[in-house]
Amino acid sequence: MTDSNQKQLGKTLWAIADQLRGAMNADDFRDYMLAFLFLRYLSDNYETAARKELGRDYPAIPAGDPRVPLAIWYANNPSDIADFEKQMRRKVHYVIKPDHLWANIANLARSQNADLLDTLRDGFKYIENESFESTFQGLFSEINLGSEKLGKTHADKNSTLCDIIKEIAKGLADFSTDVDALGDAYEYLIGQFAAGSGKKAGEFYTPQQISTILSRIVTLDSQEPATGKVPHLGSVFDFACGSGSLLLNVRKQMGTHGIGRISGQEKNITTYNLARMNMLLHGVKDTEFEIYHGDTLTNDWDILRETNPAKMPKFDAVVANPPFSYRWEPKDDMGDDVRFKNHGVAPKSAADFAFLLHGFHYLKDQGVMAIILPHGVLFRGGAEERIRTKLLKDGHIDTVIGLPANLFYSTGIPVC
Repeated sequence: MTDSNQKQLGKTLWAIADQLRGAMNADDFRDYMLAFLFLRYLSDNYETAARKELGRDYPAIPAGDPRVPLAIWYANNPSDIADFEKQMRRKVHYVIKPDHLWANIANLARSQNADLLDTLRDGFKYIENESFESTFQGLFSEINLGSEKLGKTHADKNSTLCDIIKEIAKGLADFSTDVDALGDAYEYLIGQFAAGSGKKAGEFYTPQQISTILSRIVTLDSQEPATGKVPHLGSVFDFACGSGSLLLNVRKQMGTHGIGRISGQEKNITTYNLARMNMLLHGVKDTEFEIYHGDTLTNDWDILRETNPAKMPKFDAVVANPPFSYRWEPKDDMGDDVRFKNHGVAPKSAADFAFLLHGFHYLKDQGVMAIILPHGVLFRGGAEERIRTKLLKDGHIDTVIGLPANLFYSTGIPVC
């Protein structure tokens, strides 16, 4: 699919969202629409793998039969289903029942089938429970199919979901949707929903222009005059990863095989799920990334709390767009925290340097970190001045780039 077609796909889907969300706020409708787009991706990927697995046994659809091919195979081969799903779990790491595939869901929506809502709910649950736990567990937990925002009665909710899915299916039908196209459409929609979310957008979205600057900084290499970038990154980490767009931009700079391992952490459960979907939608294998749901400031990710220096993870690149001047409650013993004991603890009024020091602690000696912070970190006094001074004296700050105001949906302040 050409770049112009990919952009048009995103615009088409956004027009559908704008038309259908009605009184629902952007955040709520975002979660439904992106989940359905993700289900379309999972289904296409699964059916492609199933066709390869079954070979000549993959059935053709008889004329007038509304079923999907896998439904026909399941009906004809009941004793082989368990072995087939075992193989699919091993090869693609998740399982989807024929009734739960996007093609069948779209058919139910077109006919306003009263079972759509329950089929969706069962499908989401089955994918979570019958797939690789770390990547798929709780992936659809924030998709509230029983919300009154969809309608007061079960029938009303079902009807609303039918309308949404029917229009999405119609919009997708006009395009040849490969993985890259769906990934770009997903990213476009995240950006559009961020624009409509105002201050809440900062929780999950880094504007692409900012993301590109940070990504290029951590991939620069003056010793590679031909390309100007490092040939390979063993690992990259974003400790406030939002929807994962910044990590994906680093991957884009390096190429699909230019990074060994992608790691992220996100505190907000809804955004954490968006990030995992975003990775998979962009073709990142579940063995190539790990997104952890937890609080960066309390450092509750077990692998980062490793006390054995030989086993402690260190990253070649760290990128981050953490919450600006976030108020936090550092514990009394934070001064002994390995992340802060050499520099000091950031004040309660602004956790900016706490975020910076967290990322810095897990950066390799020859690694590069690029982080966006408010201008206040450059001149505020007290504990922040002491931290800033030590970082500068020790030669750990290479460059500060001042950026203008009004670059973010969530705030108009200038950043650096």
